[in-house]
Amino acid sequence: MSREDMHKLQGIRLKKTVAMVYNNCEPYRKRMQEKGVTPADIQSIADIAKLPFTSKKDLRDYYPYGLLSSPISDIVRIHASSGTTGKPIVAGYTRNDLDIWGEVGARCFTAYGLTKNDVIQVSYGYGLFTGGLGAHGAGETLGATVIPMSSGNTEKQIMLMHDLGAVALACTPSYALYLADAMADSKIPRNEFKLKVGAFGAEPWTEGMRKELEEKLGIKAYDIYGLTEIIGPGVGHECQFQNGTHLCEDHFYPEIVNPETGEPLPHGEVGELVFSTITKTGMPLLRFRTRDLTRLIYEPCECGRTSVRMDRILGRCDDMLIIRGVNVFPSQVETVICEIPELEPHYLLVVDRINNLDSFEVQVEVKEAFYSDEINKVMDLRKRITHRLQSVLGISPDVRLVEPRSIERSQGKAKRVIDKRKFK
Repeated sequence: MSREDMHKLQGIRLKKTVAMVYNNCEPYRKRMQEKGVTPADIQSIADIAKLPFTSKKDLRDYYPYGLLSSPISDIVRIHASSGTTGKPIVAGYTRNDLDIWGEVGARCFTAYGLTKNDVIQVSYGYGLFTGGLGAHGAGETLGATVIPMSSGNTEKQIMLMHDLGAVALACTPSYALYLADAMADSKIPRNEFKLKVGAFGAEPWTEGMRKELEEKLGIKAYDIYGLTEIIGPGVGHECQFQNGTHLCEDHFYPEIVNPETGEPLPHGEVGELVFSTITKTGMPLLRFRTRDLTRLIYEPCECGRTSVRMDRILGRCDDMLIIRGVNVFPSQVETVICEIPELEPHYLLVVDRINNLDSFEVQVEVKEAFYSDEINKVMDLRKRITHRLQSVLGISPDVRLVEPRSIERSQGKAKRVIDKRKFK
């Protein structure tokens, strides 16, 4: 599609979406009224700059259903990701939304060279996390044979990958590296596996990791991009030339704005990535600020696709960590620590990558009155902290209890995170 035709289509879809959220979603209606904007003011995609932004804070403030634009009777599935206070960020999907999700996901798999004749093993986690069911729906829409493995149970993963003839593996890149080592340990010759494609996402990964994955697994490793708030995996995909991520901009309109001022930036400049969903009906979002820093590439791609491409994400505007594909905020850990009377409000998060998997350690000081050499008391306290953190974060950290005043203090901003993955 030409850029002119794409803009026309985006304008038509944006206009319809704005009218829907204005009429059916009170928070959006109030926000637009505050800016003096009505649906009649939106006549083309260029008018999107008139609309208010949406942030993760809005999703938390209107938890759980305040940003829905369809009645709950039309919501057929709920997905969620971690929030900063223990409450997840909830996204509601209508049947229409699931159809769109399957379509854009199938585009991704098609770009990787997959067809209905292939077997796809989905080893993302199933459940509230969008990875498992998102990749599953993409495979089914494509018409491929899907193995809904989910994550874990590595020995069975390898057995079924071999026995069922999986051609593609969909999971986080760190888990793919773990599986690669397990395949080598399995003693099954690599040439007996049919695996040739990897669809990896849900966490940042470098070109170095891509090279290692391709060498260890003997595959072509592709990035798949998505956000729970927008639609999960399927928002964007690489093609065979891997020169940026093609965005499905006929469904998710991208902008780059100045992260400080919110002003749109010229084409090619690095800034904060913003998405507007222009076809979703369950919980459409206008100008959602992802906090990801990148740039957009509008020049035609060698593959022939004319969709805009997103360059590699350079970093984030906030302090969110992605550990094992799960969003983790230091403030979540702090909230839990402050709930437990035996603990001081001094802690340190240490994230590393060991044996190709993310490790996550929470060091926390125990108050003098409760610090003990009695193993049963220590184990009981660790168990309580670990259980509470698991329930809030969605992943289980390794809790290390340390002596009072043993964590380094700072006169300025406290250093709460050591992410050793950045140096590997």
